[in-house]
Amino acid sequence: MIYDPTTLNRQGNDAGTQYRSGIYISTPEQGGIARNMTQAKVFGRPIVTEVLSLSNYWPAEGYHQDFFERNPFQGYCMAVAAPKVEKFRKTFARLFKA
Repeated sequence: MIYDPTTLNRQGNDAGTQYRSGIYISTPEQGGIARNMTQAKVFGRPIVTEVLSLSNYWPAEGYHQDFFERNPFQGYCMAVAAPKVEKFRKTFARLFKA
């Protein structure tokens, strides 16, 4: 798990509404799937991930695209992102295609 979906407005040491977890949907079918996932009893506590319609979406600026890949030695990438990426890769290694 990269973050705890049962903790409201928090990712690791970062706290605030900008760190809330969310699933943003564009079809009713996606909404049903997302709501079923967030109602699953897998963490021992309720999942607080919000499920909302996708709106006001636009791609991030170019300098944000592939940031981690392009800046592996940037402080935040080394201290925070790299350990999360490594944990993700180990956890889901069985799903990677060679």
